[in-house]
Amino acid sequence: MSGVQTGTVRTNVPARLDRLPWSRWHWLIVIGLGTVWILDGLEVTIVGNLSGQLARPGSGLPITQSQVTGLGAAVYVLGACVGALFFGWLTDRYGRKKLFMITLGVYLFATAMTAASFAPWWFLLFRLLTGFGIGGEYAAINSAIDELIPARHRGRIDIVINGTFWLGAALGALITIPLLTLLPTGIGWRLAFALGVVLGVAILLVRRNVPESPRWLFIHGRGREAEALVAGIEAEVERDTGAPLGGAEHYLTIRQRRSIGFATIARTLVRRYPRRTVLGLALFVGQAFLYNAVTFGYAQILQTFFGVPPGRTGYFYVAIAVGNLLGPLLLGRFFDTVGRKPMITGTYLTSGILLLVTAYLFHAGRLDAVTMTACWCAVLFAASAGASSAYLTVSEVFPMETRALAIAFFYAIGTAAGGISGPLVFARLVGSGRVDDAVVAFVIGASLMIVAGIVEAFLGVRAERKGLESIATPLTAEEAERHGPGSARPATA
Repeated sequence: MSGVQTGTVRTNVPARLDRLPWSRWHWLIVIGLGTVWILDGLEVTIVGNLSGQLARPGSGLPITQSQVTGLGAAVYVLGACVGALFFGWLTDRYGRKKLFMITLGVYLFATAMTAASFAPWWFLLFRLLTGFGIGGEYAAINSAIDELIPARHRGRIDIVINGTFWLGAALGALITIPLLTLLPTGIGWRLAFALGVVLGVAILLVRRNVPESPRWLFIHGRGREAEALVAGIEAEVERDTGAPLGGAEHYLTIRQRRSIGFATIARTLVRRYPRRTVLGLALFVGQAFLYNAVTFGYAQILQTFFGVPPGRTGYFYVAIAVGNLLGPLLLGRFFDTVGRKPMITGTYLTSGILLLVTAYLFHAGRLDAVTMTACWCAVLFAASAGASSAYLTVSEVFPMETRALAIAFFYAIGTAAGGISGPLVFARLVGSGRVDDAVVAFVIGASLMIVAGIVEAFLGVRAERKGLESIATPLTAEEAERHGPGSARPATA
């Protein structure tokens, strides 16, 4: 790779990025990278709402509703888990920008092929590949966002960006209403997937202008490129704000490396940070079971227990999506002010307790489609902020060299445990048509959220308003300390 130099260097790139005031340049990052969660929400909600339509005669796809919400959801999540691990490893090795362009391309291709489905095996194959691309996005995007957003804004921005999943969910729900009610059975669902491709292309065009992470560049021996990139960002921010930037005196000494071995990364997660590893798994399993089960299966609940026709479930999804979106928007700032630990604990425990109350009311026969949806809105208002904080937590509490793969690892393991089992268990229990069975699914989801909240209370990390390098020292900085700082050179040398 041209321009790559290794050795021990001193750099203040992280401090310079963290001291930047909020500007138009940061909005470019948010729009270019964060809007991908809209695609994920769109995908999941469209499939959930279209499940009844896909199972109808004349859809052009001989598949049952339980296959769509159960097996279809499971293979999508399985693809996301594998994609997260595969692309997460590549992201730490080859950079954030290359991979967040490739993963979006994979998503676009697979979604277009899903719209052309003619048999169950084709549909399931490209649902798997769609998840493969989306899983890669989680690793590449979350790591890039955390490394480009100033420390004092990182919590709020990360929470809100991950919460925009629900803006996509609302759009998906609204899209399905006219497509299901006004168009022929075999056309509406295909157009729904095609619209996802259109949105993805628009995001791809904006994303071309998002730079590589300067933090990744200087660690991987491209110090001059990192310094030049940050200088350009600083000049742009000064033009936007009209005020000169102050100095950044905190320097970091690192021993540059072209790549970090997988074994080194694995040892770091398990041996160096076992408590943080347990924390990440608990947060991910809880939110993955709850969210994948509900988002894929809520239409089935409405149709099975309340007789809501397939073409009307979208209205209820919009209400749920609004509740979910408001949670991160209204609570996000408190993760930087009140703090990570109390907010994550509170949102997980609150959502679990409210879900137990919902299960009790449902079992007692006191809910209809509207009041059930209102209860879920309350549950998910808290849960959505908590779920977003799971991604925030694992993206900031491990060393920079392991960040993308750490996100991928926890997403894959947690989602495999909760996200694959959730839709399968939920579809089976709800599909029985028995209230008691559905209540069991609710109680499982509530219990996992409560356990995760308790784990956060004991093992949570107070990372609010701190630089990433102070939360977890980069492995390359530890190497530089062992070798001694005397031979360090400026990153621009």
